[in-house]
Amino acid sequence: MASKEHDPWQEQRTHPIIWCAAIICAIIAVAAIVAGIAVFIGYVIIHPRVPFISVVDASLDIFQVDLAGVLVSQVSIDIKAENDNAKAHASFHNMDLVLSFVGLDIAQLRADPFDVSKNDSKTFHYVVQSFPISLAPEQTQIASSSLTRNQVTFNLKGTARARWRVGPLGSVKFWCHLDCHLQFHPLNQTYTNANRCTSRGR
Repeated sequence: MASKEHDPWQEQRTHPIIWCAAIICAIIAVAAIVAGIAVFIGYVIIHPRVPFISVVDASLDIFQVDLAGVLVSQVSIDIKAENDNAKAHASFHNMDLVLSFVGLDIAQLRADPFDVSKNDSKTFHYVVQSFPISLAPEQTQIASSSLTRNQVTFNLKGTARARWRVGPLGSVKFWCHLDCHLQFHPLNQTYTNANRCTSRGR
């Protein structure tokens, strides 16, 4: 009785499911490459800029320390949200900034979600008036010395979430960070803008 010859092609035949998976992976890879090229070309053409926030003006309206070491202050701060993109609409949310003096939080500066049109800006005016704050002896000495030197320094720190749409390429999200010193001359209440307070990369 003759035996059946062994056909090696029967063992090497690829299952249809594997072929389908390979085809799907190839399609996904091609789509990813095409999307990457499209994003790169769109970036070169549109050249989007990251929106940012910055302090554009401020004044020290009140700064008083009595003999008991109680501080009363009022600071006016103008914060501008800027969108330098001529082809991208921007929106900001979760803006939360903290103003402090000698390690003591004076106030929180917040804003509801807002939009900034293409190549435009929006300015928020904050008047921050603190309740009487009892200072420790070391803090009282710093405050008194600041008055003597006619230079008072506050700290402003916080973040805001920016989102902007880059044409047909979709939206991009970015955190704006502020961490800077606001210096004032209490005798004439003026703000010294020596080191610009901004989230924009330098």
